Amino acid sequence: MNFLAHIYLSGENDLVTIGNFIADGIKGKDYKEFPTEIQTGILLHRQIDTFTDAHQTVRLSTRRLHEKYGHYSGVIVDILYDHFLAKNWKQYSDIPLSDYVDHFYDALERHYEILPLRIQKMMPYMIADNWLLSYASISGISRVLDGMNRRTKNRSGMNEAVIELETFYSEFESEFTSFFNELIIFSNTQLKALTAI
Repeated sequence: MNFLAHIYLSGENDLVTIGNFIADGIKGKDYKEFPTEIQTGILLHRQIDTFTDAHQTVRLSTRRLHEKYGHYSGVIVDILYDHFLAKNWKQYSDIPLSDYVDHFYDALERHYEILPLRIQKMMPYMIADNWLLSYASISGISRVLDGMNRRTKNRSGMNEAVIELETFYSEFESEFTSFFNELIIFSNTQLKALTAI
């Protein structure tokens, strides 16, 4: 899953949410250097990724992209799924998406000193361009995919994946909805277990 899904699945604790958000850049046992609630978020992120990567519905989505995008297919599906979460946000939260993401950006700024350097450098761009809110539109997802393609020095061709999104829109949306309902239950269970330790 991509940024918005990981943030959403973290519950209401800002530090757990930040831990989940920064987790990709924290390797091995380095997570133990962070405060307990951040550790919880990092461990939750890893469990979400393991569950997602092994899930048959997600594999259906990635298979549709694999011939053209190879091992980048999973990254693309993560981004596409964030689009459907943002687009259908009212089904998952009573808080308007714009308010929700503003609260998250505020939390990042309040806990800036805890963030890894990579996130500190990325954060101003993320907030200025309001990445999380932009996921709700196809044009926003197109900009994200363009940026990801540039990060791979244009090797991935991810900028073209908006074509598959538009062509197979209903299939991707149906797969996301089915999978995400299961992922919410899984994440809630894991979060309870992690916070009970």
